[in-house]
Amino acid sequence: MTKAVLLAGTNSGVGKTTVSMGIMAALKRREMQVQPFKVGPDYIDPTYHTAICGKPSRNLDTFMMQVEGVRKTFSMHAENADINIVEGVMGLFDGMDSTEIASSAHVAKSLGIPVILIVNVHGMSRSAAAIVKGFAEFDRDVKIAGVILNKVGSPRHAKMIIDSIPDIPVVGSLPRNQDVTVPSRHLGLYMAHEQDFDTEKLAAFIEENIDLDAIVSIARSAPDTEKNPEDKECDADVKIGVAYDSAFCFYYQDMFDAFRRAGAEPVFFSPIKGELPEVDGLYFGGGYPELHISELEGSKTTKQLKELSAEGIPIYGECGGLQYLSTSYEIEGTVYRMADVLPAQTVMTKKLQALGYTEGQASGDFIKGTIRGHEFHYSVTYCDNDAKLAYEMKRGKGIIDGKDGLCEHNSIASYTHAHPASFPVKDFVEKCREYSKS
Repeated sequence: MTKAVLLAGTNSGVGKTTVSMGIMAALKRREMQVQPFKVGPDYIDPTYHTAICGKPSRNLDTFMMQVEGVRKTFSMHAENADINIVEGVMGLFDGMDSTEIASSAHVAKSLGIPVILIVNVHGMSRSAAAIVKGFAEFDRDVKIAGVILNKVGSPRHAKMIIDSIPDIPVVGSLPRNQDVTVPSRHLGLYMAHEQDFDTEKLAAFIEENIDLDAIVSIARSAPDTEKNPEDKECDADVKIGVAYDSAFCFYYQDMFDAFRRAGAEPVFFSPIKGELPEVDGLYFGGGYPELHISELEGSKTTKQLKELSAEGIPIYGECGGLQYLSTSYEIEGTVYRMADVLPAQTVMTKKLQALGYTEGQASGDFIKGTIRGHEFHYSVTYCDNDAKLAYEMKRGKGIIDGKDGLCEHNSIASYTHAHPASFPVKDFVEKCREYSKS
């Protein structure tokens, strides 16, 4: 029997991530096997989920993965847990443009799982009931099975609100508590490995103020998942080096799994430390290269990549990877030398340059077809006049003039963060395989 619940907010900033983490930690403290999921393209929240639950958190996104991709990913991992906790994104009904696509509601409907709505009730009483009623009636196909009140002022305040919500059970009432919030920065929250976060304190706070038995009971109303034959990993005959440290840390676990199914072994290394393993291809994900720019400029890794690229090793980069693979990266007026793999210069700005979903038609040598993903960056990349760009953007900003995917030799990088649901993993691995035999 599949037990699952989606924790959604009325809007961003209601405490959804903190509450989700706390419920996961409290259920884990009860020795339950908790499988975490995250709606949307977020990289950061899943690192907290993974650290708390001891199971890799999986993203569920009906734009990047389509509905069938969401159902397949959920069913592959849900059956091995006592309970599945899905953290929503933004407000429950907030999707792409004015549609439901990629919203928490769309994921809940696609999977048929119940929703618990988190409401920030600071500064209101009976009005909270009107909000809950509106959310419950907006789309009857979304089953709101419970409510959690956050930032409650007092027991009397909580009682006034609970008494005004007759039809949906209030399963939790959380008083204001600044000790259990997670700090943020320009690209979102700090990563889990960067914070010494007291999950025991958080779990105790949740246990005291939320009816966990009620949440488990609500989760029992989820339908059983369809059995999907799990794609098996192949014996690896190539190795792909994955830059993984504090500078490059935005990755989907599903991408690593897809590499393994295609016969490639991910080998993790740190450019900050100057590491560069003997591999058949390289992958530089997004992250925070600007926070480690001096170490990267002086890194042995940085100095070796241009020659490797010229020799034909396949290199794929995303956002932070694009910045790093460029000739230089300017931050606050100082220009830092980067890997010089791609003919472009990147400049960090103080203004958000792009945020949202992307879709491009790629016509590169080994990255081709429709690539769906997302972009989120404060930098601008200026390409040389003779630079080649392989993606024609149907949606999103890209690098310049509706194009993305800057390429040179067998190296390509973009502002688009891709998901393996549309990224041509097998083609990339095959290109690495060809290189290994050359």
